Amino acid sequence: MGATGFSEIKMNLIDKTILFVKQQLQNAEGGHDWFHIERVYKNAILIAQEEDCDLTVVKLGALLHDIADSKFHVGDEEIGPKTARNFLESESVSEEIIEHVVQIIKNVSFKGGNFERTFFSKELEIVQDADRLDALGAIGIARTFNYGGFKNRVLYNPSIAPKLNMSKEEYKNSDSPTLNHFYEKLLLLKDKMNTKTGKKLAQERHRFMEKFLSQFYAEWEGEK
Repeated sequence: MGATGFSEIKMNLIDKTILFVKQQLQNAEGGHDWFHIERVYKNAILIAQEEDCDLTVVKLGALLHDIADSKFHVGDEEIGPKTARNFLESESVSEEIIEHVVQIIKNVSFKGGNFERTFFSKELEIVQDADRLDALGAIGIARTFNYGGFKNRVLYNPSIAPKLNMSKEEYKNSDSPTLNHFYEKLLLLKDKMNTKTGKKLAQERHRFMEKFLSQFYAEWEGEK
């Protein structure tokens, strides 16, 4: 098969995956909906341009990384990988690619920052950076408060300090004020990026969040 034919098959798979993800997430919470996936997908392709990687795996990993987020499925961490596997098997994707994508889904999340990754690949690093970039900057701020509202959490409570170095279970079960999430996750991400492009973009978005927090506290105290 020529290079053109192979490319067309791969694009067809990506198009089918996009349609599948859109259908699966049509009623998703606003910070974890199709538009989140689309932004991560674009970020992943941008980062992949500077990396030696399997672009098909990167695209599939980005598109399927949140296909069934455990926090919206009673904490079930297997439903996402299972859903992705079932879809890819239905499309006759090779077991090698399926297993790689499944491992990306299992290892991409922050999980309190103390989660010990057991799988390593350049493709995982790219998708993880792309996902983390969407938790930073202006969109990261918007998603954080959107999810806080979804969970009916208070914006900020000065008497409740952020909990650092939480275990995976503590992080999963936390119901702390929305602003605490900046310290418990978002502000930690820039130092956990994997790729050169990811690190550069994270620095810029990190600075934007610091400016936002400064303004937030000033307004909270009636200084501005």
